[in-house]
Amino acid sequence: MTQPLTNATDDITLSIVLPAKNESQAVGGTVEKLRALYPDAEILVVNDGSTDDTGSVSEAAGATVIWQPYSMGNGAAIKAGARDATGKVIVFMDADGQHDPADIPRLLERLEQGFDMVVGARGNDSQASVGRGVANRFYNRLASWMVGQRIQDLTSGFRAVKADKFREFLHLLPNGFSYPTTTTMAFFRAGYPVAYEPIVAAKRIGKSHIRLFRDGIRFLLIIFKIGTLYSPLKLFLPIAFAHFLLGFGYYLYTFTVDHRLSSITIFLWSASVTIFLIGLVSEQITQLMYKK
Repeated sequence: MTQPLTNATDDITLSIVLPAKNESQAVGGTVEKLRALYPDAEILVVNDGSTDDTGSVSEAAGATVIWQPYSMGNGAAIKAGARDATGKVIVFMDADGQHDPADIPRLLERLEQGFDMVVGARGNDSQASVGRGVANRFYNRLASWMVGQRIQDLTSGFRAVKADKFREFLHLLPNGFSYPTTTTMAFFRAGYPVAYEPIVAAKRIGKSHIRLFRDGIRFLLIIFKIGTLYSPLKLFLPIAFAHFLLGFGYYLYTFTVDHRLSSITIFLWSASVTIFLIGLVSEQITQLMYKK
C-alpha cells in the first residue's frame, strides 16, 4: 500500500508539510520520493528564510513552497504549513533525509484506527548522538509524569495528525524548537488519543540546527509551560511539599539543639501553603479553560 490518501469514507485528503532551512542537499530527494509515492498528496515545503537554494530545489522537485521572508524558526514554519494545508490529515516530517516517506502508510493506518495523532517513535539506534539519546529519555519520562501517559518519543518531528485537532493548539506552539514537545503534551492533556509507531531514522544530510544545551533548556521550559497550563498541581504540589519537608526538618533540628521554633521554619511552611494555594487556583483556572 503506497498511496493511503483516503479512509473508508473516501474523503480524507492528505497534506505533507516539510519545514526546511538550508536543506538544499536533501529536500529535493525527499520531495521526489514523496511525489512518486503519493502523487495525489499536497506537498508543502516551508522555506524558513534559507540562504541556499532550498526553495527553488523544492519547487523543481514538485513541491509547493511557502516562502518565509526571513528565518522565524522551526515552529513558525510548522504553523505556516498547518495554516496553508488543505488536507484533513497532515503529515509533518523533516526535509533533511532522516524520515523515510515509505513509513507514512503505517502512520496513516494507525490514524484510521481512531487516533488523532500518530508519532513516529525512534529507537535508541536512531538517536543522533549518545547525549541526545540520554536527553530524550529524560524528557520522555518527565513529560510522561506530567501528562499521566507514557510518551515514547517526545521530540520526534515525524507525525500524522487530524488537521482540525492540530490547529486547536497553534497558538501554543513556540516559533523555535520544539513544536513536537508542545503538541504531544497538549494532545494528551486535552484527551485526544495519541499512538506511537516505531520508525528508524536515518542520519541527516547536512548540519543539524539543534544545539544540545541551548535547545535542551528550551525543551525543559516548554515541558513545564505546557504542564503548568494543563496540570498545574503536578508542578506546584511537589514544590509545596518540598518546602514543608524542609521546614519540618529544620524545625526538628532547631528544637533538638535550641528547643525553639525558628523563623526559617515558619517561612518555609508559609511558602509551602502559599505555593499550594497558587497551584490550587491555577488548577481551577485550568478547569474553566477546559469548560470553554
